[in-house]
Amino acid sequence: MGKFEKMKKAYQASSKIMEKRMQKERPLDLEILKKVKESSIIVVAGEYDRIEMVLDLVKIPYILINPRDVERITLNPDQILIINCPGNISDKGLAKIKEFVKHGGFLFTTDWALLHVLEKLFPEYVEYNHNPTRDDCVKVEILDKNNKFLEGLFEQDADPIWWLETSSYPIVIKDKERVKVLVTSREMKEKYGEAPIIILFHYGYGGMVLHMTSHYYLQRTELRSRRHQASAKDYVKTEMKFSSKDVEEMKEDLKDLTLGEAEAAYSSMQFISNVIIEQQKKIKKRKEKESENKEP
Repeated sequence: MGKFEKMKKAYQASSKIMEKRMQKERPLDLEILKKVKESSIIVVAGEYDRIEMVLDLVKIPYILINPRDVERITLNPDQILIINCPGNISDKGLAKIKEFVKHGGFLFTTDWALLHVLEKLFPEYVEYNHNPTRDDCVKVEILDKNNKFLEGLFEQDADPIWWLETSSYPIVIKDKERVKVLVTSREMKEKYGEAPIIILFHYGYGGMVLHMTSHYYLQRTELRSRRHQASAKDYVKTEMKFSSKDVEEMKEDLKDLTLGEAEAAYSSMQFISNVIIEQQKKIKKRKEKESENKEP
């Protein structure tokens, strides 16, 4: 089995791992996830990244549009706008995105969209350092372990590896007060000059921007340690504390997969699910507040 086929299988297995785990540990969040409507998530197609493939596996509905269509659609603050790498969008479309974020929308971008979208819209916040990466993997560390977007991503003693696509764009943070780093990498800093891997900042009236280095749909991972080389079966049984019955039910899904492959796919799948869940909660709270304010 080739590396791309193995990662596809890892994602398929991870979708089942995530649902089983959330059923036990976060049933209310899982319920929120399953009630997401198609119109809640707009995905802008990319040439290199395919975040919609992850959404398909988690069975989260979305609307897929071409970059040229951004200037024609109507966006509202209750939506999540996901822009796949590279993010080549017209100036008119970019202006619409900025207004969307300013008035409470959620923007999620990957890799080259740092240069093509964020640097154009928010030049005072972030920029690209013009030192592209190689096809590489780096060890990462979570800085904000209490952030809800990162809930359940990595186990306490994990040593997670982040895959960098050839020519991924390192992030320069220009406004260190407003831009928050969620995941960082000392190895990334040593090799390519900047440490941030996942960043977050607020803009306007409740708007939020989330960006990550590299592509969301992982095509491979790197098995550096003995832990990474362990079986995916060990991962769900020992680290995730799945019952023997649950592990047996997933035997074929986990067959031939390593812990490193399963962990990489699972973490990216859980991350996007967390983002969607938290945005849905935020919308619900805002609507409840608006309803309270309208009452005589």
